[in-house]
Amino acid sequence: MNTSYNQIAGQSVERLAALSDGIFGVAMTLLLLELHVPAKELIHSEGDLRHALAALAPQLLVYLTSFLTLGIFWVGQQTQLNHLERSERHFTWIHLAFLFSVTIMPFSTRLLNEFVTYRTALVAYWGNILLLGALLYLSWGRATHASLIKSDTPPEVPAAICRRIVIAQLLYAFGALLSILNTYWSIGFIVLVQLHYAIAPRYGRGLRSEDA
Repeated sequence: MNTSYNQIAGQSVERLAALSDGIFGVAMTLLLLELHVPAKELIHSEGDLRHALAALAPQLLVYLTSFLTLGIFWVGQQTQLNHLERSERHFTWIHLAFLFSVTIMPFSTRLLNEFVTYRTALVAYWGNILLLGALLYLSWGRATHASLIKSDTPPEVPAAICRRIVIAQLLYAFGALLSILNTYWSIGFIVLVQLHYAIAPRYGRGLRSEDA
């Protein structure tokens, strides 16, 4: 019996997780490169240094936002991979597309840092988050459709994972809409959403804790 290459390609969940960890690590490190120490020749007193550090506040806020974004999506991605029995070619390529959206986060972060008061930069940044969420949702849908999930996975888990992604994306979309009023309001709201998911408060019991 002949075996198609597509039937045997991309089956290792472990290799996919290892690649993902490396890409997330590099992307998170690149974010820091957008932060620059104040130029020494412009600092002549304690007051100058304090003013220069205060001027870095918007960049620090965007850096925090991006780091939390990648951290949250790394947790979400690892949650999915931990529930998989195996992988397959289509799932692997969807996940590679997800990792592509991770690699462009440093660019969208730099764009927002350079044009933090411009709605276009904020919308582009939100578009990066939307792409991350959409591909993560699509990858889980593929895993469910292709029966890649471990047989002992509680039936509540798939719904919890989908619910978490959808609710988070709706909140991010609302945050992006706030840029109509002020981009800082938008960024501030997105940070609050991220802190909520990072802290992961528990509502009720059971799998609800995995929903954050």
